[in-house]
Amino acid sequence: MERDLLRQTRDYFKAQGIPEIDASILLEHLLNCTRSEVQLKVLRMSDDEVNELDRDLRRLVLRRQNGEPVQYITGTAPFRYLEYQVGPGVLIPRPETESLVALVLAEIQEQPPTQKLSVIDLGSGSGCVAISLATERVELSVTAVENSEDALPWLHKNVETLAPQVRIVADSVVIACQGELFDLVVSNPPYVPNAQDLPVEVRKEPAVALFGGDAQGITIPALFITAATRLLKPRGFFAMEHDQTQGDAIAALLSADYQDIKLVNDLTGRPRFTVAKKR
Repeated sequence: MERDLLRQTRDYFKAQGIPEIDASILLEHLLNCTRSEVQLKVLRMSDDEVNELDRDLRRLVLRRQNGEPVQYITGTAPFRYLEYQVGPGVLIPRPETESLVALVLAEIQEQPPTQKLSVIDLGSGSGCVAISLATERVELSVTAVENSEDALPWLHKNVETLAPQVRIVADSVVIACQGELFDLVVSNPPYVPNAQDLPVEVRKEPAVALFGGDAQGITIPALFITAATRLLKPRGFFAMEHDQTQGDAIAALLSADYQDIKLVNDLTGRPRFTVAKKR
């Protein structure tokens, strides 16, 4: 009996144009083990157990082949140092967004150590940004704002499991936290230009969390910037993720109320983030 299910699945995914790493992820999920343990665990299984594993794997492979993101299939996605629960209705955390967290942490590092800072994450989704900040700098006061009825259950699950100290505000960024001011505002808003063609697995994610509302994808980021301006203290720090084509438009939207506006590249060299200080 052929027991190298990992190689078989990798070869099949490669032929289908699917990342080969997804084969490892699916087997790790089914076997509840780490990547290095997969082969040994299969070798120790009986023929009947291997046959059952093969059947289960084929069902997941079919789902992946039909365009379902591997993170929705397994129900989890890694982000920085933690694993987040995800599924239909919530945006899957992306590796590039880890750099957004790093920008905020770098700014916090420059602040006086005795000052207790408040941070608000606008459009929190799964909570990966807010939770990362709350767990990596436990002295922060972190608020997560989200209004999607589909995304909120995932935010609540992740906060409850990973960082119960995070405050969740279920409201639109337009009106959330009236009368409150924060030291830092961070956001990864919907920003994909409406006409942009996306891979099939990305199209399985909620459009409301992806598209920025117009051909340039800037309408919704503009709303988030207005909200940030309302919520930030003077000299407060702002950090936003956006499309690589939007740097100039974001800077223009910030110019009236912000200074020290800087466009920051992601790890692949694309201009992906803008940071600024409120006047």
